[in-house]
Amino acid sequence: MEDAEMLRVKLEVLKREHSDLDEAVRALQEAGRGDMLTLQRLKRRKLQLKDRIADIEDRLLPDIIA
Repeated sequence: MEDAEMLRVKLEVLKREHSDLDEAVRALQEAGRGDMLTLQRLKRRKLQLKDRIADIEDRLLPDIIA
């Protein structure tokens, strides 16, 4: 498998995980069952995933200044 193909697969996995965490945070907030520490941890993980997603997207589609 090519490097770019591996990055695309990793990108899809990270996006799916980010989406799952988003749903989990939303569900905990709506139900009022989530304690603040758990919500903070989930949100921090989401931010980490978002940074990794942005990094991979930059590697796949470099910003070309023309």
